[in-house]
Amino acid sequence: MTSNTGAPVVVGVDGSEVALHAVRAAAREAAYRRRPLRVVHAFIWPLMGVPLGPAPGAPAGAGLRNQAEQCVAEAVAEAGKAAPDVAVTGAVVDGAPTAVLLAEARAAALVVLGNRGLGGFAGLLLGSVAVQVSAGADSPVLVVRGEPRADGPVVVGVDGSELSAEAVGFAFEEAARRGTALIAVHAWLYPTPAGPGDILPLVYDLDAFREEEERTLAESVAGWSERYPEVPVRQSLVRGSPARALVEESRAAQLVVVGARGRGALSGLLLGSVSHALLHHAHSPVAIVRKPRTVEGS
Repeated sequence: MTSNTGAPVVVGVDGSEVALHAVRAAAREAAYRRRPLRVVHAFIWPLMGVPLGPAPGAPAGAGLRNQAEQCVAEAVAEAGKAAPDVAVTGAVVDGAPTAVLLAEARAAALVVLGNRGLGGFAGLLLGSVAVQVSAGADSPVLVVRGEPRADGPVVVGVDGSELSAEAVGFAFEEAARRGTALIAVHAWLYPTPAGPGDILPLVYDLDAFREEEERTLAESVAGWSERYPEVPVRQSLVRGSPARALVEESRAAQLVVVGARGRGALSGLLLGSVSHALLHHAHSPVAIVRKPRTVEGS
């Protein structure tokens, strides 16, 4: 049965091998969700005022516009191989990559990106487009890192914040779709300020604080465990760096899920330190959940 209803999964392509890797992952995500897949290439050249068609005497298929359309056609074909039952469409959209993908995210169930594109320097671990879209998209964003695997758990970072709760729900849905277990990780070092101006005690009971963190973790997953009783859940309370704990768990994971910002993050930051670290260092794909879903059919 072909998946062709509801908000699409959107994947950005630029002709790189990294982008084709993201296309294959996006096709699988669309199949999991029984949704269509939309392949998008952001065509920036009209903004530059350069000729878009073939040069005089060049083959009919030459020119920047034709190259962009060929890039999309190749990606659509690759998606069809990865998930034959998914309805796939492609589009060349005029505009800069970040602006185009943020606009696409408004009507998407999920946006999927490679961790680097053709414009990335070899020394950079993550492309700027992936960071900017993860920070600003209205939909969840999946950044494809590492090699795909089907035998590991879904891992979710938990800290008791509103966005963390959204991430936990997203992670349970993913684990249920994939038929795998969920590991909920809550890492802590010391009491964390809830926001700017929050005053912390100079002395505190470490055992009492640990019990409070255990409650935060248990309460974060309790309701979702009732909703998804088929998903085995392991709660992992770690005293240490949240980013380091999640990067370590990502070694054996199918997917790591986090909120864009967590407890204690400054309100002006679009992407928190933990999510930013995962985008750069995780060994598995990373899903960033920035806000509650409001797209119809998502």
